[in-house]
Amino acid sequence: MVKKNVTSRFEAKLLRPAEPREASWAFVVLPAEVSARLPRRGRTTVEGTLGGQPFRATLEPDGRLSHWLKVDQALREAAGAAVGDVVALELAPVAREPEPQLPPDWRRALDGAPAARAAWESTTTLARVDWIHWITSARQATTRAKRIADACSMLASGKRRVCCFDPSGYYSKAFEAPVAADGS
Repeated sequence: MVKKNVTSRFEAKLLRPAEPREASWAFVVLPAEVSARLPRRGRTTVEGTLGGQPFRATLEPDGRLSHWLKVDQALREAAGAAVGDVVALELAPVAREPEPQLPPDWRRALDGAPAARAAWESTTTLARVDWIHWITSARQATTRAKRIADACSMLASGKRRVCCFDPSGYYSKAFEAPVAADGS
């Protein structure tokens, strides 16, 4: 089913993450009905406003078929919002997903694997988003290194998409929104 490029308007509470304790950022968990209107359950870039202040951000999957939005301190201050405030949000998916940034270790691996690099460059932007998300979602350095090696091998063999990777985290419970600090 093709999702229409629609603007969603809603209100949500700005939450402070429990970890790291010194975080200067806040976050908002999108209502399920807002996420359902987005084009994909994985990472999705949106444009919108928070408290009337424009922003562009990539939403993260929460593992529950919804998304969460990281709100940096600059945006929060520009909107005159504090952690604990209920803020008005408006957002819509971007017309074209931006090209993802290559993590340095992944760039080095691709530079050393010409066949993988060629396959990488022939994939779609969304496929590249998923490959990077799969690599960067590893929680341990050894797992990340193995995923980089596996990705080079898979791409070099002609695989254009990450096999068995659920970018929403729903089936694997690999992703989740941050845990909110008490009282936020």
